[in-house]
Amino acid sequence: MFAVIKTGSRQYRVAKDSIIKIEKIDGEPGSTVEFKEVLMIGEYSKPSFIGTPIVKGLLLQLKY
Repeated sequence: MFAVIKTGSRQYRVAKDSIIKIEKIDGEPGSTVEFKEVLMIGEYSKPSFIGTPIVKGLLLQLKY
């Protein structure tokens, strides 16, 4: 499963165990960061769910 999140003016595709570099974000290494602007979720073998413009009611928590 993967998701596309928006932070600042950029979008990032994230999946379990992926590592991404996000600029200008508050947090300490090892802490959890929450993203409310989830633009899309999906699985590689199934159709994706695209928000209009965001997927409502979804909160993504990523480890910093």
